[in-house]
Amino acid sequence: MSTSGGPVRVAIVNDYELVVVGVAALLQPYRDRVEVVELDANLPVLRDVDVVLYDTFGQVQGRSINVIALRDGGNAKVAVYSWNLHHELVQESLDAGADGYISKGLDADELVEALERIHAGERLVPSGGGSVTPKTDAAYPGKDQGLTVRESEIIALITQGLSNREIAERSYLSINSVKTYIRTAYRKMGVERRAQAVLWGIKHGFEPDVVRHVEH
Repeated sequence: MSTSGGPVRVAIVNDYELVVVGVAALLQPYRDRVEVVELDANLPVLRDVDVVLYDTFGQVQGRSINVIALRDGGNAKVAVYSWNLHHELVQESLDAGADGYISKGLDADELVEALERIHAGERLVPSGGGSVTPKTDAAYPGKDQGLTVRESEIIALITQGLSNREIAERSYLSINSVKTYIRTAYRKMGVERRAQAVLWGIKHGFEPDVVRHVEH
């Protein structure tokens, strides 16, 4: 519950509209506990919210997260939502000013509880480390074309123009893992070269969006 006694007011932030809408759909059945009041892709949060949920799909992570910009002058808690649970990355995010770090390996009801706990002032961090496979069935670019979430994120970063080395640094993967994901994704996409992959990505929704949804 929020300090006013109502549901925790949440804004979901990511560069991809499909991602923020997908996370909002996961939370919708729990609207008596968590109210999604704003969805932002490449735009600052406007509404007065309790928690900003920063989805790391295709985004900068760790010390590169601009928590001040996410709060945009407000007092909202900032929660990082990621499948990268490396201890160093979690600590870097907290050092950057995040108030909590939520694993994408949680079920939807556990995600709701995590948001409530962070809003209540708990500095929540995941147990364990490494990376996890999201349990939830949220939408993401390329899902309908058979890409896994990891393959999808790699293609998103390729579409953004990042090199393999930059993708490895952004996603906290080894360069060999990045190359493996690229090969498996390319087979599913029916492409062979990077230029073809970029064009495929543009056609299938892998370009970052600029959009805001506000609940009235």
